[in-house]
Amino acid sequence: MLHLENIHKTYHGGNSLHVLKGISLHINKGEFVSIMGASGSGKSTLLNILGILDDYDEGTYTLDGTLIRNLSETRAAEYRNKMIGFIFQSFNLIPFKDAMENVALPLFYQGVSRRKRNQLALEYLDKFGLKDWAHHKPNEMSGGQKQRVAIARALITQPKIILADEPTGALDSKTSVEVMQILKELHKQGMTIIVVTHESGVAYQAEKIIHIKDGIIGEIEEVTDASRTPFSMEGTMK
Repeated sequence: MLHLENIHKTYHGGNSLHVLKGISLHINKGEFVSIMGASGSGKSTLLNILGILDDYDEGTYTLDGTLIRNLSETRAAEYRNKMIGFIFQSFNLIPFKDAMENVALPLFYQGVSRRKRNQLALEYLDKFGLKDWAHHKPNEMSGGQKQRVAIARALITQPKIILADEPTGALDSKTSVEVMQILKELHKQGMTIIVVTHESGVAYQAEKIIHIKDGIIGEIEEVTDASRTPFSMEGTMK
């Protein structure tokens, strides 16, 4: 489903920074993959390219059979809205909109009527136990509630892929376990899940770990039941 061949990315500023140095990678439909690396390893840049939020300098990126390269912002937005649901560490909810409006927003860009998108948003909030919070703004919700709203927003367009950027980074340990359980349930339903993280406890919830260091992919580790340690986020509570 996602195929990258010899991807390079350099940021030009005062000093040029060669962030990705020949990344080749294939992720199949329905896989649950984590991309793990330290800060500065290139994992966020890789996620931005996978999510069509940034372009690359060399190589090829094919998404569901379509070459992704030098797209106009309108075309890129169309692909993102159709194919990809995003979950961010900082939730990226609009502070002056309530939970229902935040979840419904992607459907606005698809031209869905207000009545229909709000109805669907309520259904998705209900799935995550948040129907009673539909008219609460983000500052009235806990971190776990905000992340569940963000997951509902990511799913409402029925994307083929979920890209999660440090999805537990702003959460306490109990809520982190709950969020990862939601992602595992989505994977069981056949969704392709890609999680970017620096936490081994998160990474080992996936089926496969892609280790990235200094812009180069190192080991690609298959996760077995034997290697999957009990999920714990101790020491990472915010």
